[in-house]
This record gives sequence, C-alpha cells and structure tokens, in this order.
Amino acid sequence: MSLGRVPLTATADDAAHLWSLSARLVELDAPVDLSAPGPDAARAAIDRLSLVRDLTARAVQVDWDLILPQDQADHLWKVLSHLQPPRTLTGPTDADSALHAWRTRHYLCKLVWRQGPGFLQIRDRRWGDLRRFTADEPRYAEAVSGLDRGLRTTDVPADILDEFASEHLVLRVDELVWWLPYRVSRWLQEAMAV
Repeated sequence: MSLGRVPLTATADDAAHLWSLSARLVELDAPVDLSAPGPDAARAAIDRLSLVRDLTARAVQVDWDLILPQDQADHLWKVLSHLQPPRTLTGPTDADSALHAWRTRHYLCKLVWRQGPGFLQIRDRRWGDLRRFTADEPRYAEAVSGLDRGLRTTDVPADILDEFASEHLVLRVDELVWWLPYRVSRWLQEAMAV
C-alpha cells in the first residue's frame, strides 16, 4: 500500500511520524548532495541525512541518492556506511565498488549511541572492529542534543567538536556540523553479546 507523497517538517519528528503511518519503505524526493556549496544546500543535505539516519534507526528501508564531493568521496562513503545504503552513489573513484561494499557490509547498529543516567555511550563498528566511547560529562550530552539536527561549528565547544571529529562521529557540511550516530532505545542482542 502506498501512502503517496507525505509532507515533512524537517524536524526530529519526521521519522516517528512516518513510522506511525506504518511506512516501512520511504523514497526521498531529491538526492542528498554533499557537494553543493552554500549554507542552504548544507541545511537541505543535513535535513535529508537526518531523516535517513532516523529511519535507519527504525529499520525502515530508504530509497535515496547520494552525491559526495569528489575530493573526499573515497573516505566519506565509509563515514556514512552505518546508514541504509543509497540507491545511487556519485563521487568516489570507483562508485560501483564502493556502493557494492556499502550494501554487502551494512547492518543495523553499526554506529549507535545511547544515553543512560549520567553517561553517553557510543558504539562504532564502521571500521571493522568495535570502538566504544563513554562520556560522563553533561556537556557532551548537551553537544549531542544540538548536533542531532546540525549546528554551526562555532556553536559547539571546540574541544568536544575536535574529539568527535577525530573519531568521525560528526560530519562537516559547509559551516554546519552534524551528529552521525543514530540513537537506540534497546540493543538488538542480549547485554552480554553487545
């Protein structure tokens, strides 16, 4: 059954709204273009990426297209590989091989975060091994809250932004920076297996 075109508000509620409508396959109406210059293009790209990320967290299939800047594309697709693989990928030197690798190596919870009482935990498996980060200072949770929909780089404490950037947990698009991991409310496996 098709829901047709559903207008969205470019907020954190979009994925939950689509889920409540029983959407299990979503097709974006425009590509995510990370190569387009300017603040308006950056905002549009981050809004679309946020939707893809939030739908991926709910295991909703997303049909989307991705355009990467050629000078960063061979690395950038790996940074985004925790998201549902795109339908088409433009930018990498060998886009077909990159897209094939993304599709065959993708699985849920590849890059996730959760917030417990007094801590923030991130688990990253994009690079093949498990990298685990735990932050117990409240300012990290405050930073993540703002980064979730994208902030100007100047609006994030420099030391926190540097730490997140060094671990590829944020994506810079023009003057904006965006939080990559998606949030989980429960692990897919028993606590001992995670």
